Amino acid sequence: MKKYILSIITLLLILIGCSTDDSGIEDIDGNNPDSDLIGNVFNRENMLINWADNIILPGYNSFLSTLKVLNNSFENLKSEGTAAALQDFKEKWLLSYKEWQHVSMFEIGPAEEIGYRLQMNTYPADRELIESNIISASYNFELPSTRDAKGFAALDYILNGINSNDTDLLNTLTQNQDSSKYIQYIEDIIADMSSQTNYVIDTWNGSYRDSFIANSGSSASASVDKFVNDFIYYYEKHLRAGKMGIPLGVFLGSPAPQTIEVYYSPEQSKIMFLEGLNAVQDFFNGVHYNSNQSGESLASYLTALESIKGSQNLADLINEKFDIAREAVDALGSFKSEIELNNPPTNMLMAYDKVQSIVPLFKVDMISAMSINIDYVDADGD
Repeated sequence: MKKYILSIITLLLILIGCSTDDSGIEDIDGNNPDSDLIGNVFNRENMLINWADNIILPGYNSFLSTLKVLNNSFENLKSEGTAAALQDFKEKWLLSYKEWQHVSMFEIGPAEEIGYRLQMNTYPADRELIESNIISASYNFELPSTRDAKGFAALDYILNGINSNDTDLLNTLTQNQDSSKYIQYIEDIIADMSSQTNYVIDTWNGSYRDSFIANSGSSASASVDKFVNDFIYYYEKHLRAGKMGIPLGVFLGSPAPQTIEVYYSPEQSKIMFLEGLNAVQDFFNGVHYNSNQSGESLASYLTALESIKGSQNLADLINEKFDIAREAVDALGSFKSEIELNNPPTNMLMAYDKVQSIVPLFKVDMISAMSINIDYVDADGD
C-alpha cells in the first residue's frame, strides 16, 4: 500500500514539473526566456522583422532615391539655368518632401543618435540665419544651431520665400551678384541631407538591424517597447501638435500660422500632414512600404491580445478613428488659409479634435494591453 501511494505521489510530481516547464519558466533574474512570445499566439520578433525588412529599410532606401533625383535635378538647374529646369527642381523637392513624411517617424537607433528628424526638417526656417549664411558663405551644418537653416524648410524658403515669382527666383539663382552663393548653399543643403540619410541606412545595414530584431523581449529597453514609445511620440508631438496643434494655437493660446510646415508654399501643409497620417496608419497595420502586402504589426498584436474597447476590437477602432480624422482634415482648405481667414478656425479645430482622439487610444488603451510604459514626459494634459 505504501509503495502504491509513493508511486502516485511520484507521478503527480512529474506531471506538475512537466506542466511548469511548458508554461515558460523564469530564469534567476525573473525574466521569461520566451518573452518575445505572447500567449504562444504572437511573436514580437516576427513583428520586428516586418518593421525592419519590409517598412523601415525600404522606406529609407526609397527616400534616399528621391534625394538622388533631387540632386540630379539641381545639377541640371545649375547647367541649364532655365525656367523649365527650375520648375523641375521644385517638383523634385516636393516629391522628396512627401517621401520624407513616410520615414520621419523612424527616430530610433542611428536616427535617434544623430537627431535625424531635426537635421532634415526643423521648421519654421530661420530666414535671417539662412540669408546671413548665404551672403557670408560661412556656416557649419554640423552645428545644432544651424538646424533651422538647412533641410527641407530652408529649401522651402529659398525656392518659395525669397522671391514672389519664378522669374525673379531664376534671376536670383543665375544672374544675381550672389547667385553662386545661393547655388552653393542649396548644394550644401542637399549634400548634408544625403550624408545624414546615408549614415542612417548604412548603420541599419551594418549591425543595427540584427540587434534591433534580436532585442525582441518585453522590457523598457527592448525594441518593441522603445519603438512603440517613439511611434506614439511622433504621432502626438510631431504630427498632431507640430503640424496642426501649434499653428492652431492649441498650446500657445493664440494661432501661429507662421509655424506651419512648408510655410512658403502653404497649400502643401495639409498635403504633408495627410502623407504623415497615412504613413502612421500604414505602419500601425504593418503595411509593407509601397505595397499592398502587410505583416505582423501593432494592429495584429492587439488582435492577438484580444484587446477590446467597449464592445469593439481596439485595432479596428483605431483604424476607424484614423479614417474619420483623415476625412475631416481632407475637407479643409490650406492650413494657412483656415487659420488666417477664420477667427476662430472652427473647422480646423474640429478636425484637430478628430486627430487628437487617437492619442488616448495609443497612450492608454494600446500600451496598457501591451504592458508598455510611456518613457517620455507629457505636459500637454492628454
